[in-house]
Amino acid sequence: MPGQNYSTMSEFILFGFSAFPQQLLPFLFLLYLLMFLFTLLGNLLIMATIWFECRLHTPMYLFLCALSISEILFTVAITPRMLADLLSTHRSITFVSCANQMFFSFMFGFTHSFLLMVMGYDRYVAICHPLRYNVLMSPRDCARLVAWTWAGGSVMGMMVTMIVFHLTFCGSNVIHHFFCHVLSLLKLTCGNKTSSVIMGVMLVCVTALIGCLFLIILSYVFIVAAILRIPSAEGRHKTFSTCVSHLTVVVTHYSFASLIYLKPKGLHSMYSDALMATTYTVFTPFLSPIIFSLRNKELKNVINKNFYRKFCTLSS
Repeated sequence: MPGQNYSTMSEFILFGFSAFPQQLLPFLFLLYLLMFLFTLLGNLLIMATIWFECRLHTPMYLFLCALSISEILFTVAITPRMLADLLSTHRSITFVSCANQMFFSFMFGFTHSFLLMVMGYDRYVAICHPLRYNVLMSPRDCARLVAWTWAGGSVMGMMVTMIVFHLTFCGSNVIHHFFCHVLSLLKLTCGNKTSSVIMGVMLVCVTALIGCLFLIILSYVFIVAAILRIPSAEGRHKTFSTCVSHLTVVVTHYSFASLIYLKPKGLHSMYSDALMATTYTVFTPFLSPIIFSLRNKELKNVINKNFYRKFCTLSS
């Protein structure tokens, strides 16, 4: 229906996994459902462990708890709809629901990136300025930092969503994605100012993400310099071990994001595009609680101790 204006229409069509063989969809549904449930349970386990273990009531674990909340909400904003569409032939989404999904996915996604940046700053203060740590990372300051990350994520989500959904949609109403992905939606827009708006949206998003990554890298430059000044190898290893889980999650987060947003155009089919997108929306949140549970020694020991205690209680 070329030339029709969809700005006042009631729905979009999510193409998503429509091109996949039908016999493959139940397998994908089961796989992503298990990963979704593990993401929820893993992050809830981390949050409960931090909440009930008094010695984990420190800034680093406060930020980790906030990160787990943002990951749960980001996953809930995208995955349930994707799972429903995998088993459905009616893959439409209303205009308002699409806008809401974009807002919440951007909000929680940027909050996640801002929290990773704050966690990098926390490690920088702990290692480079240990004597001032309790002053610089007081409970009030930590709460303020967490509040600013959520406020920043909300502003980014609101700004991008309002810009995109104030554009004119024309031509097809089919979104070639399994959720209301900003790049896929922008392909449906038209008008004199569309190209400049698209560039503006991309510039804002990329600047925010690259800015977070730059500050994380800068923090680790100072951290590595401080670690190299520690005389003993054991001391260097012990200090760096407090950063391994955070650094691993940062590398995973930005690596998969780069695969999605920085891949060359025209080199991928719809199959690979959809599967690659799930690496960021499903697989990355799935990996995060595993990394923090296994690579953070203190958290791992507390979880194992609590599990052993519960197991012994049930056995007796």
